[in-house]
Amino acid sequence: MKMGNGTYFFFMLFENLGCIKYAFFSLGFIFYCVVIYFNVLIILAVFLERTLHQPMYILISCLSINSVYGTAGFFPRISFEACLIQSVVIYSYASYELIILMLMSFDRLVAISKPLHYNNIITTRFLTLLIVIAWLYPIICVGCAGLLTARLKMCGNKLFKVYCHNYEIVKLSCVNNNIVNIYGLIVTITTVFIPLIFILYSYVKILIICQRSSQDFRSKAYQTCIPHIAILLNFSVAIFCELTLSRFLNGEIPIELAVILSLEFIVIPPFVNPIVYGLNFPGIRKKVTHLIKASK
Repeated sequence: MKMGNGTYFFFMLFENLGCIKYAFFSLGFIFYCVVIYFNVLIILAVFLERTLHQPMYILISCLSINSVYGTAGFFPRISFEACLIQSVVIYSYASYELIILMLMSFDRLVAISKPLHYNNIITTRFLTLLIVIAWLYPIICVGCAGLLTARLKMCGNKLFKVYCHNYEIVKLSCVNNNIVNIYGLIVTITTVFIPLIFILYSYVKILIICQRSSQDFRSKAYQTCIPHIAILLNFSVAIFCELTLSRFLNGEIPIELAVILSLEFIVIPPFVNPIVYGLNFPGIRKKVTHLIKASK
């Protein structure tokens, strides 16, 4: 039967956890509150401090906005329609993260390779255009994937995840889902692999430029790039864990570990991002400290 109003998906990982699920829920809720608090601080710091109205800091605030957007709630019982919406949110969150990191790498590449022309290339208008495209493209692509999934007839309602996952939903369908799978592959290539390739290209080129430059130039370049690379590695590990769990290890590892790996994808990057940027960029750290003191 086709699922519609009144039909629910059940997250079986929660069902099999027993009383431990309450501990996971409490821990997840605490992390969620911390994520919201620190990312909002970063957003306010960039928004309120004029000296931070620069491309690199604006992109950092976009990353924090995406962290707030992506940390969606979890429900042990959720309707089919709400499940599709949550799936779109989580997939677009992952796409946004990588595309924003790609824009950051492009910003650093221009700043390091063409410092004298940086302001002429990365103009406010150009940056705004890039950010608008970065926000619109993933939600349109992922939204269309959600619409394609919504047309499928389902033969089950049990998901072995802690949140709605489009790949898992499609596996429950009773009909041929090749079109959805092919479309999903295309979206993955354009929103995951192409940004990753460009990011790697940018930082390799930056590394080559730094090796040919003075010690002082190299030190300044590394100081601004290392936080971005740390964030990229953190998110890449989270993505790898999620893909490995979904495609290869589903049902083959302890339930507790499966829950942790699933939650890490959504909770850890948004938790780590503001800490990394807050500690490594004096302008952000100073403004965030001021905001914390002012709130007491």
